[in-house]
Amino acid sequence: MCDAGGYRAPQARSAGESKGRPWAAAAEKHSYEYGSTRYLLLCGLGGMLSCGLTHTVIVPLDLIKCRMQVDPGKYRGILSGFGVTVRDDGLRGLVRGWAPTFLGYSMQGLFKFGLYEVFKIRYAQLLGEEKAYLWRTSLYLAASASAEFFADVALAPMEAVKVRIQTQPGYSSTLRTAAPRMYGEEGLWAFYKGVAPLWMRQIPYTMMKFACFERTVEALYKYVIPKPQSQCTKAEQLAVTFMAGYIAGVFCAVVSHPADSVVSVLNKEKGSTAFGVLRKLGFGGVWKGLFARIIMIGTLTALQWFIYDSVKVYLNLPRPPVAQLPESLAKKK
Repeated sequence: MCDAGGYRAPQARSAGESKGRPWAAAAEKHSYEYGSTRYLLLCGLGGMLSCGLTHTVIVPLDLIKCRMQVDPGKYRGILSGFGVTVRDDGLRGLVRGWAPTFLGYSMQGLFKFGLYEVFKIRYAQLLGEEKAYLWRTSLYLAASASAEFFADVALAPMEAVKVRIQTQPGYSSTLRTAAPRMYGEEGLWAFYKGVAPLWMRQIPYTMMKFACFERTVEALYKYVIPKPQSQCTKAEQLAVTFMAGYIAGVFCAVVSHPADSVVSVLNKEKGSTAFGVLRKLGFGGVWKGLFARIIMIGTLTALQWFIYDSVKVYLNLPRPPVAQLPESLAKKK
């Protein structure tokens, strides 16, 4: 099995073969073998926690962002949007939609992070050590896109319920009443009609999230951090993780925002289609709420990577080093 970047070796290494890994002090004490089934399941658990908790924490900001997208006349900005929401619905109105958010994004995180590890390992094996290093950005992009395809199928039902609760006044304020009503009035399709726009939004977002993160971490250790990764403490490595996550999050927000606007309007209006919503919004309309999304996604992405890496630290899982030139390529040069 290969390392995080898929560059070290085609076979998985045991905990005792972890020389040179960034958590050198604990190299002999890893709980599970890198790439093992239990390792991958625990990575999925880390993804559940990172996505579920972070998206739930920022529900108020997400709610304002969605309302700015579907009703820009009433919700003109972030601060005024908070004021309007509190005036109309009280403080409790700011957390409307928290239950489907938590459930939906927990399931998404399970598949996003868990399957990313699976596909990254598998694609690296198929490419071989040298090509996996030379084409590592493409490897990150392909692995993350593959993982997000399945993650969005898991997310779509709860995302549809969440948007309906947050953006359609008087419809319903809770998951237990909104979901049955949607199914009774529109059938199963109500929960999955937004999956294609979700792919449009989430797949580019996730590709940017993982590829930009991986390459930013590599650049930080190469150009910014004054000592090698293997000599950094766990706290220092987690700080690098947070910094790289925030940088990746800003790019993610810009790339995915137009599709996010389409998803918000699509799930609000019955009988709407993605192309119909896109024509209705126009070029300017799809960029409404971008600043709020940059703040939200930048913070969100940084916290997700921080939590994900922290779970690996807590569970004593092997954390492979950043990409390094394989010895075979070094000899050729």
